Amino acid sequence: MTGHPKLSRDDLELLRLLAGGLCLESVSRRLEISERTVRRRLRALCDRLGVDTPIEAIVSAVRRGMI
Repeated sequence: MTGHPKLSRDDLELLRLLAGGLCLESVSRRLEISERTVRRRLRALCDRLGVDTPIEAIVSAVRRGMI
């Protein structure tokens, strides 16, 4: 993938929280959204970043200087 995919502030915050070690339940409480929504958004983030797992999404975002 060339360039950086556009991620919203909310997407970046979700990745920051996960990178900080919070579980999906804690992330959902912090963002005041359902755990199902966290999972759905995380899947979409993985797709946009061209990776298969949430940890790869975090690593990709860190390497690209996004978080």
